[in-house]
Amino acid sequence: MITVAELWIYPVKSCQGISLETAQVTHKGFAGDRQWMIVDQGGKFITQRTHPQLARVQTELSNDYLTLKFEQQAPLQISTQQRGDLIPVTVWRSQTQAIDQGDAAATWFSQILDMPCRLVRQSPEHVRPINPDYALWENQPVSFADGYPILLTNTASLAELNQRIGEPNIPMNRFRPNLVVHGDRPFAEDDWQHFKINGLEFVTAKPCERCVVTTTDQKSGDRSPSQEPLRTLRQFRYQPQQGILFGINLMPKEIGSLTIGNHVNFL
Repeated sequence: MITVAELWIYPVKSCQGISLETAQVTHKGFAGDRQWMIVDQGGKFITQRTHPQLARVQTELSNDYLTLKFEQQAPLQISTQQRGDLIPVTVWRSQTQAIDQGDAAATWFSQILDMPCRLVRQSPEHVRPINPDYALWENQPVSFADGYPILLTNTASLAELNQRIGEPNIPMNRFRPNLVVHGDRPFAEDDWQHFKINGLEFVTAKPCERCVVTTTDQKSGDRSPSQEPLRTLRQFRYQPQQGILFGINLMPKEIGSLTIGNHVNFL
């Protein structure tokens, strides 16, 4: 039996996540997930890949406010409906319009990153579509996630990886998943195509290619000097044309909710 073990959202792309007991599923991902993003002066997305200190930015999210905390800086609180100018932004090859969140937010993050930048929120009027090669319907939406609405990982896969690495064990938060399932067979998720959880159907888009973020401590922002877990993953999870793989990208066909303990039912 495979069950839901953890549920996560990351309100600001590449900042700390929030653990949930119940997640609301929308067509573009879990409600509140990656609705904000930091961009440079050209509108290009900024992540832990180049700025690992973002792992130290704590997030809190309510219906009314996004609250951000970073060490000795004064906390930043922004309305979840903060208005602002629409500006063009880019995530990989995907371009869309986003809502600038103002000078105070820009200054706050510029101090952390030591470079000029802006905080933007996803515009409800400007759909960011999934790669049409994988989309279930035309203009299927996605948040500011790298490419797909939900990332699933499996506890059995992490256990297998850690057995190969040895000490110290790698925590699941290095992979920044939305949906963690408790399974008994490592990498069984590679073969999943369609399944339901709590009556909601999910379709696999593609395996998730992993990057340097997995080598970053998600509390301190420190990079692993041993380059783990990428070093070990490369030995048995590298696929030509796909890269180093861990986890699967999902697309929800329906909206609803997931709760820790829900069963995964295969179709």
